[in-house]
Amino acid sequence: MLFRDSAHTIAARALDSSLYLHLTEQFVHMHGYRPGASEVRSWERSIPALAGVLNDAGLGEVEVMLEYALPLNSKRADAVLAGVHPVTGEPSYVVVELKQWSQAEPDEDDPALCRIDAYAHPVLNPIEQVRRYCEYLVNFNGAVAEHPSRVSGVAYLYNATEFGVGALRAVELDNRGQLFTGERRGEFIDHLRSRLSDKVSGARPADELQAGRTVPSKQLMSVAAQEVREREQFVLLDEQQVAYRMVLNAVRKAKQSDHKEVVVVTGGPGTGKSVIALSLLGELYRQGVPALHATGSQSFTKTMRKVAGTRKREVQDLFKYFNSFMTAEKNALDVLICDEAHRIRETSANRYTPAAHRTGKRQIDELIDVARVPVFLLDEHQVVRPGEMGTVEEIKAAAATKGLECHVVPLESQFRCGGSDAYLRWVVRLLGLQPGGPVVWEPDDRMQLLVADSPQQLEEFLEARRAQGYGARMSAGYCWPWSPEPKPGDPLPADVSIGDWARPWNLRGERSVSGAPPSALWATDPAGFGQVGCVYTAQGFEYDWSGVIIGPDLVWRGDRWVTDRTASKDPVFRKSTSDADVDRLIRNTYKVLLTRGMIGTIVYSTDPETREKLRELVAGRQEQPVSVV
Repeated sequence: MLFRDSAHTIAARALDSSLYLHLTEQFVHMHGYRPGASEVRSWERSIPALAGVLNDAGLGEVEVMLEYALPLNSKRADAVLAGVHPVTGEPSYVVVELKQWSQAEPDEDDPALCRIDAYAHPVLNPIEQVRRYCEYLVNFNGAVAEHPSRVSGVAYLYNATEFGVGALRAVELDNRGQLFTGERRGEFIDHLRSRLSDKVSGARPADELQAGRTVPSKQLMSVAAQEVREREQFVLLDEQQVAYRMVLNAVRKAKQSDHKEVVVVTGGPGTGKSVIALSLLGELYRQGVPALHATGSQSFTKTMRKVAGTRKREVQDLFKYFNSFMTAEKNALDVLICDEAHRIRETSANRYTPAAHRTGKRQIDELIDVARVPVFLLDEHQVVRPGEMGTVEEIKAAAATKGLECHVVPLESQFRCGGSDAYLRWVVRLLGLQPGGPVVWEPDDRMQLLVADSPQQLEEFLEARRAQGYGARMSAGYCWPWSPEPKPGDPLPADVSIGDWARPWNLRGERSVSGAPPSALWATDPAGFGQVGCVYTAQGFEYDWSGVIIGPDLVWRGDRWVTDRTASKDPVFRKSTSDADVDRLIRNTYKVLLTRGMIGTIVYSTDPETREKLRELVAGRQEQPVSVV
């Protein structure tokens, strides 16, 4: 959170503006950049409105936690009020979503969404938004996990009249989802008094919530079977829920009439694209709607078949590849969910494609044509192979050529890397994927970053984390040759060799060899530790601790990165691949590898000057052994 104090103190500090200076300083520390002018204006208008209500209600001793960060992701509730329930005497928490809106109306297709003039596309109804924040808090904070009734939620639209926004109450109202307007300020005061005592300080309940153990994130693969076959396992927040509902609404329209539209969901690593994809597939599967999931990743698809489709062939059959639809009829499916759509290629044909199937048709056209509602989930900065061309503009252009509507939903919050926006910004600045150059890592309470002095130190650190019950993997740039796989029973060739340390690459084949899992399961099978993964087996997955070896293909020289294509052993790079493309793809590769960890990342470079630069950027310590910073 950015600030915590009693409602009485917050009201006083808001008057002399010191509160907003403190919020700005804390925001910069946590996120690595200054808040936008619109966000500061929002604080200046909304915080006094909330503080005024609390003090008029006689709740000046209630503790107010401003910009409360939800566990394990980058979403922030505007405020969480902590106090004691006036009847039960137990801790009581009210999650508050503050809106400056004066007018909003439900979306004509779905009252869980709404439309306001400031946005071109629908946004989540604030009642639904705050309800999901409450559910997420209960799911991931141990202080309330066993006491869900202690958490309630309200949306306070302090500028609005009932005429302007009253229709938003078309959604179901409950304890976690209420809406009050400025016109009904008195009712809001009564509601807060019913949840919070005016006789007891809220400091101790606030302490308990802050000290609540974070329940580990449900990793995608570990709940895939339940998600697809049984029920929704994930709480989708804000724009995730908007994307999810827009697809379901498009499906409903497609059923009711001869309707077809394209939905694009775009976001960086860990924004929940695959969670949305899995949630959609699960919901459509339960409804009996013809839908398939497709990716360009062999590892991801095979893992989903194994985990989600255990002992159930029809579930395994839901997971396909982008090149599976060359001969499919138009609109054969109701929905095709294209996950990791940045891996779409120019054509589905390869050297094994029969001549009869070589139509010359573009892969993007095949994917759009096969379903009434094609859905594309992508991150344009995860293109790591020449020939990958899945971009928002390519998809929009293909849809426009066919006369189809194309809706784009951007995902802003992220759930990987402990929900640390600061860490993701550090990575993209480090690699020169955003302007401004590398910056010193400022430790936050969400993500841990370490630099190893040797590959042995990196591996020993990860082994220690595994002994504590965490998952861990080592990965590296594609800078070492890859030997043919041995015969069963023979040891794996230790191709990744650095000094007197050597370890094998992950397997390439589909069978386990010498105790190592097949390629597609390296990231999820515990036996994957001990082999070094490459970007093609790591992409799309996450694990608690990530060890990354930066090879000689990316080195720091003077004041900049230098990529050395001759140091790369990646067979996808051809002579015809330009230096500029190789540079971009190598940097993107390390971005993927550096953003797999949920709790922390430990990084090692084979190059001494690069290691020195990394030490300078991470805590500045050179002589000490690795320690958590």
